[in-house]
Amino acid sequence: MAKPVILVTSFGTSYPTSRHITIGAIESDIREAFPDYDVRRAFTSQIIIEHVESDTGRHIDNFEEAMDKIVADGVKRVIVQPTHLMDGFEYTDVKEALADYEDKFDEVALGTTLLSSDDDKVATANAIKAAMERYEDDDTAVCLMGHGTEANSNVIYAEMQQVFKDLGYDNYFIATVEATPTFDDVCKAAKDAGFKKAVLRPFMVVAGDHANNDMADPEDPESFISVMQAAGFEVQCVVEGLGQIDTIDDIYVSHVQDAIDSL
Repeated sequence: MAKPVILVTSFGTSYPTSRHITIGAIESDIREAFPDYDVRRAFTSQIIIEHVESDTGRHIDNFEEAMDKIVADGVKRVIVQPTHLMDGFEYTDVKEALADYEDKFDEVALGTTLLSSDDDKVATANAIKAAMERYEDDDTAVCLMGHGTEANSNVIYAEMQQVFKDLGYDNYFIATVEATPTFDDVCKAAKDAGFKKAVLRPFMVVAGDHANNDMADPEDPESFISVMQAAGFEVQCVVEGLGQIDTIDDIYVSHVQDAIDSL
């Protein structure tokens, strides 16, 4: 009889080192926590899938390809665990695609995103705080860069900003690349709060194209580092994805357990 499957579903990244130490780390922790399951990978970005295949010759399945293989292998129990931060367009696409496969299994469950509950948000804030404490002093703002989305879930960034504030982490600020708050918003907030230095880190699972270019590229006048430097801040970049924080990975593991418990 085929082993049950946990399909870890990620947007993906074309940066091989980051892919291994972020998405790969989450997958490894899930594999260790659930040895009775076959843990598999799917990416939802076809562009990234094609980029990785062009660079390495290695094909990573998209969601439908991965699910078709699971069906063909005669698997009867499937857990799909996304690594998405929030219930945005990508998560909705996975949820809708999974619905087309539900009648092909005896048991199927979809895990929740990283920031799906108030407890998740607090745990995530505390995990980031612990990982960034070595960069902090009284003059330094810790500025996190999220992706941003046109979906209603963009409100998560404002909610996380409030979580940091409620926890007393008043030196933490969240910006987004493609929505609000903007880089300029965070730059002004940090300056108004009296900070003179800034440490930038991606508020994303991987440290890929956005982290390296939109955040940390000093040659791009519109990048986060350039905006902060132009405003007079002394800036340091930490190009590390959230998937590199063990306690963040533990949250995903707990969501897999919740999904299994729901069956």
